[in-house]
Formats: sequence, structure tokens, C-alpha cells
Amino acid sequence: MEFVIITGMSGAGKSRAVAAMEDIGYYCVDNLPPRMLGSFTDLCMQAENQTDKVAIVMDARSREVFGDIFEGVSEFLDDSRSARILFLDCEDAVLIQRYKETRRRHPLMDGERVSIEQAVSAERALLQRIHSSADYVIDTTHLSVNQLREKVVDIFLDDKNQAMLVNCMSFGFKYGLPKEADLVFDVRCLPNPFYIPELKHRTGLEEPVREYVLKWEQAQNLIPKLFDLVDYLLPLYRDEGKTQLTIAVGCTGGKHRSVVFAQLLGEHMREEEVRYIINHRDIDKRKE
Repeated sequence: MEFVIITGMSGAGKSRAVAAMEDIGYYCVDNLPPRMLGSFTDLCMQAENQTDKVAIVMDARSREVFGDIFEGVSEFLDDSRSARILFLDCEDAVLIQRYKETRRRHPLMDGERVSIEQAVSAERALLQRIHSSADYVIDTTHLSVNQLREKVVDIFLDDKNQAMLVNCMSFGFKYGLPKEADLVFDVRCLPNPFYIPELKHRTGLEEPVREYVLKWEQAQNLIPKLFDLVDYLLPLYRDEGKTQLTIAVGCTGGKHRSVVFAQLLGEHMREEEVRYIINHRDIDKRKE
């Protein structure tokens, strides 16, 4: 059986991730106390109508045993079980804003005179060890609901061989660096289509913008150097046991040059038969 443990910061999108897991055939259990993890999975394997894929959510709502979450998961993994950990993360300021907008109470505020800022900080400290042990980390700070769902589906749909997933991401530096990036390439050194009136309001997914970005000698020289470096690094990350690698390509606004090069990286991954997804983080941001 395949088990996925879903955990992370409250408000980071675990419920959305669970919905995506259900959509691709996982049997999902929400808010399971960590001490019950081993017993529950034993029950799953003994069930008459056994399912082969199970996702289990554990979070701060189980606060009476919350301090044992890492120990419970660690003991479970040490018991020769087939399981992976998905951690949903988000910047503190965004988490705080989400709670203020929904007027929901943070799980660690119940019955105590604790501010939302203190609750978020306390939860992050409690989850630090399991965060560092996660197989997959998704930062939802800048993700829409659909983008989060696409990431979850791309990671877990028909993924049986633990192969590394390469996320080819474009982003805009004006909106901040992606926290989940393992490699970051800056293509702001290339001529910018933003200053061409007929291209300004288009994106790197459109052929006129792609042609403009790639027609320059600087871009043509950069492509083989970028591919050579990535081809050299991927086996090293695989040998290290990494299961997900995010290659982020940035330009100023994340709509033109970075999009073209993220697409090129994805096309190269396909040619090399590497499992990949393409994610344009800021392509739909409102133009300023």
C-alpha cells in the first residue's frame, strides 16, 4: 500500500490538497492523531476491500498529542512502511492575513490569551523537524487554488517509482523569490519584450514573445549553457535521494522572458525523459 502523510501550517491549504488527493483516487482521513498512525494503517492493510492509496492529514487540531507528531511519524516510517510526507507551507504574513480575512480561530489559540502572530510562530516551531523530513514541500504563498491542485496531482498521480519530479517555474522578481526553489536563474540580462508596445501585454506562452526573446545572440548562447548545467546537476540530486527539484527562472514581472525559458526547460526535460511540470507563478498577476 502507498501512504501519504499530509501536514503543514494551519491555513496553508491542506484541505485543498486533500481534495486533490481524493480526486485522484486516494482514501483520505483528516485530523488523525499521530499516536494512532500505526494502528490505523494496520487496519487499512487488513481491510477486506483494501485500497492501495491512502492519504492521512495530521495537524495542530490534534493539539493534545500535537507535541508527538514527529515521533509518531518517525516511528511509523522506521517500521518499514511505504510512506511519503507532503508538507504545506506558507509565509507567516500571508497565513496571518488569511486568518484575519476568514475570522477563523487558529488551533493553537483555543483557551489561551495568544495572538494569531504568536500562534503561527509556535506552530512553525512545533513543525520544524517534520518539515525538514518531508519528501515534498509546497509553498502556497503565491499559489491559487487551481495551481495548488495541479501541483498535488502532478506529484502523486501514477507516481509509483519515487522518481524525482522537476518543477520548471517562472516567476517575477518584483513579487519575491519562490521559497521552494532549489535552483534560481535570473534572465533579466536579456532584452525585455515589455518595452515593445505590441508585446507588452502578451506573455511568453505566445509565439511573438517567444520569437523576440530567442532571437538575440545572448539568449541563444545561454540556452546550451543552462541545459548543460541542469543536465549535470540532476543526477547528483537524484543520487542524493531528492524526490522533487524546483528550477526557478526569474525576470522582472514573470510574464515574458522567464516564461519562455521555463517552457524551454520543460521541453528539454521531456526530451531527456525526466518527469516534470511547468508552473508560471506570476503570469496572471495584474499588470501595474
